[in-house]
Amino acid sequence: MRYTGWIVVLMLLVGSSSASDLARERRIALELEDAILIGSPLRLSANGSEFFAIHAESAAAQLLGGVILLHGSGANPNWHDVVFPLRAQLPESGWETLSIQLPIGAADVPEGSDQALIPEAFPRILAALEFFRQRGVENVALVGHSLGAQMGLEYLANDPTQGVKALVAVGLSARRDIPVTGTLLALQKVKLPILDIYGSRDIEPVLATVNARAIEARRADNPDYRQLEVPGADHFFTGLDDQLVQRVHAWLQKTVSSRM
Repeated sequence: MRYTGWIVVLMLLVGSSSASDLARERRIALELEDAILIGSPLRLSANGSEFFAIHAESAAAQLLGGVILLHGSGANPNWHDVVFPLRAQLPESGWETLSIQLPIGAADVPEGSDQALIPEAFPRILAALEFFRQRGVENVALVGHSLGAQMGLEYLANDPTQGVKALVAVGLSARRDIPVTGTLLALQKVKLPILDIYGSRDIEPVLATVNARAIEARRADNPDYRQLEVPGADHFFTGLDDQLVQRVHAWLQKTVSSRM
C-alpha cells in the first residue's frame, strides 16, 4: 500500500524556534521520494511542520511489532549505512519499519552543533509512535544510529511513558562531562531494555565511553541493558550489514516480542 502524500497530523505545542534547516530537509525528501524501491514515502507532522518518513510493511506470517529508525548526523531516512539495511530487511522477519527524517542543521554549521537538535527530535519520535498507534501496532522499539541513538535515548529519559518497549543504540557516543550530562545522564534514567551495540573499530567517542555507559546503566538498576561489541565493525558497520540486521532482529525478538 502506498502512502505518498498522506499526512498524519500531530500538532505539538512546544517552542516555535528551530535549529533545524527545514528547507534542506525538504530538498532531501524530494531527492529521496522517487528513488525509494522498498517501502512507501509519506509525510508526518510534528510541532506544526511536516517531515519526511519511509514506511515498510511486513509480509511475514506473524507481525512482531514496529521499529522506528533514527538516522545519524548528516544522514537521512534512506541512508545506505545502517539505516537502509535495517529498514529494508527487518520487515522480512516480522517488523514493520518507519524510518523518519530527524532535524538537521544547515550545511555550514560548526561541527558539534548538532547536539542542539536533540530536543527537536522528540516531537517527531512522538509522531512516529502515533503513526504506529493508528495502525494498531503497539509493540514498538526505537533503533537509532549515532546521533539518532542519542536522540532516542534522551527522548526516553525525558518522556518514558509513551509505550516504547526497547531501544537499540548503534554506535552510541557520550561525553564524559562533570557533572554527567547527555547520554550518560539519560542512561541513569532509562529502565527499558537497551541494546548498546558497537563495533570494535568504532569511533573514539563510542569506544572511550564503553565502561562509562555501562556504569550509568547500572546506576539506573537496569537489568535489561546489554552491551554488544561486534568484532571488525566500524561506526557504519561497513560490509557487515547482514550481521547487524541479524543481531538486532535476534535481540528484538527475544526482548521485545516476548513481552507482547
